[in-house]
Amino acid sequence: MDTLVEPFQYGFFRHAIEVATVAGALCGLVGVYVVLRGMSYIGHGLSHAIFGGAVASYVTKINFYVGAGLWGIVSALLINKVARRRTIGADAAIGVVTTASFAVGLALISRFGGFTRNFEAALFGNVLGVTATDVWVVVGVALFAAAVVFFCYRELLFTTFDPEVAEISGVKTGRFDALLAVTLAATITATMNVLGVTLIAATLVIPAVTARLLTNRFALMLGLSVGLGAVCGFVGVYGSYYLNISSGASVVLTGVLLFAIAFVASGPTRVLPSGLRSESDVDSVPLPREPSRSV
Repeated sequence: MDTLVEPFQYGFFRHAIEVATVAGALCGLVGVYVVLRGMSYIGHGLSHAIFGGAVASYVTKINFYVGAGLWGIVSALLINKVARRRTIGADAAIGVVTTASFAVGLALISRFGGFTRNFEAALFGNVLGVTATDVWVVVGVALFAAAVVFFCYRELLFTTFDPEVAEISGVKTGRFDALLAVTLAATITATMNVLGVTLIAATLVIPAVTARLLTNRFALMLGLSVGLGAVCGFVGVYGSYYLNISSGASVVLTGVLLFAIAFVASGPTRVLPSGLRSESDVDSVPLPREPSRSV
C-alpha cells in the first residue's frame, strides 16, 4: 500500500495529477464538439497557432496566459471567420492561419533566441513542472467551458448537427461558432503547459471518439467523454511515475488503450465515424424542437 501512495507524498506530483485530471476532463468536454463537427484537425492546428503566441509572450515579457490566450482567441476567430466563407473549407482556413502563426513563433525564436530552453516543454508539455497557478487556470477554464455548454446546450447542439436549419430557425450560428472557437482556444492555452503542442490534439479527440463508439446519445456522449478524459489524465500521470516515461505521452497512450478496448467491444458496425447519421439517431439525440429566436 505504501508503494501505491508513494507518489502522492510529493507536492509536484499532486499538482501534476490534479491538473492532468481536470485538463483531461476539459479536453473531453470540448472535444465532443470538435469531433462531431468533423474538425479534429483544429486542435492540432490551433495548438500550433498558440505556440506562436507563447513565443511572442516570452519575447515581449508578457504573462503567458494573457499573451498566448489573446493570440489563440484571435487565431480561433480568424479560422472561424475564414471557414464561414463558402469558397474556403474549414481545413484550409486552419492550415493558413495556424501555419502562419507557428511560423511567426519560429521566426521569433531564430531572431531573439532565449526561448529555446523552453522549446521542448512547449512542444511536449511539462506536467511535473506545473504550479498551483497552472492548476487554478485549468480549473477556471474548465468551469468556463462547463458554463458555456450548460447555458448554450441546445444552441450548440443545433448548430453542430444542422447549422443551416439552425440559421433559418433564428439561432445566431455565427455567434455560437465564435463562442465555441474562443472556448477551444482557452482550453488549448490552459492545457499547453500540461500536454504540449504535439499532444493536445490527441487529448481533444481520443476521449470524444471513444465515447462516440459507446453511445448514440449526445448527452451521454458528453458525460462519457468528460469521464474518459479525466481517467486518461489521472491514470496516465500515475502510471508515468512507475513506468518512468513522459507524463504527456502516458496520458495519450492511456487514451489509445481505452479507445482500442471500446473499438473491440463496440463491434464493427456499432456507429459511424462522425456525426449522428443512422435512422435510430433521430430518436436518440435530443435535438431542440424550438430553438430560441432571441439568441
